[in-house]
This record gives sequence, structure tokens and C-alpha cells, in this order.
Amino acid sequence: MKGRMMEKIQEEIQRKLDEYKTVQKDFHKAVSQRSQLEGQLNENTAVKTELDLLKKDAEVYKMIGPVLVKQDLEEAKQNVAKRMDYIRGELKRADDTLASLEKQQESHRAALTKLQQQFQQAQMKMAKKP
Repeated sequence: MKGRMMEKIQEEIQRKLDEYKTVQKDFHKAVSQRSQLEGQLNENTAVKTELDLLKKDAEVYKMIGPVLVKQDLEEAKQNVAKRMDYIRGELKRADDTLASLEKQQESHRAALTKLQQQFQQAQMKMAKKP
């Protein structure tokens, strides 16, 4: 009877451990995606800074595939601003996802700690039995 209880606890520990590993993978993936978004935002910030330095009559070109196409300076500034707003929105979403995954990791760690304690208690009870 006690052996079966220990076996059930071990199975639950393994299941929770698998869930925890999945959440960890998702967390690391989200960190990577957020890092990529940060890079894109920095890149667009640099482009905006350069566009702001140009005079109104400056020629601006946009690369479309292998071709450079002339673009209006104001249109280029608006496009960069829209892209930066979009990236900021995605960063906010990524931050929310990371916070949620962090909470899930904490919950899984707490559950694993509790299960490990139950397992140790069951082992001690088994050891005391003649």
C-alpha cells in the first residue's frame, strides 16, 4: 500500500517536472523573441535618428528586394514611426508573456518542492516499518 503511494508520488513528480521543462522552454523562446524585438527597435531608432538629421529636400531610398526605390522623406519617417509603435506593442506583449511564464515556473517549482517533501515523508514512513 505504502509502496503504491510512493509510486504515485514519483509519477506525479515526473509529470510536474515534464510540465516545468515545457514552461522553461517556452520562457527561453520568449526571451529570445523579446531580444530580437529589442534589436529591431534599436535598429529602427537609429534609422529614425538619421532621418531626423536630413533636410526636407534630401533624397531617401527604400530597399524593396534587390532594388532601391525613391521614397518621400516624410513618408519614410511615418513608416519608421509606425514600425517602432508596432515593435513597442510586441515588446509589451512579450513582457506580459514572460511575466505569465515566470509565474507558471514559480507555481511548478512550488508544486515540485511539495511533492518531493511528500515523497521524503513517505520514504521515512517506509523505513520505520518493520
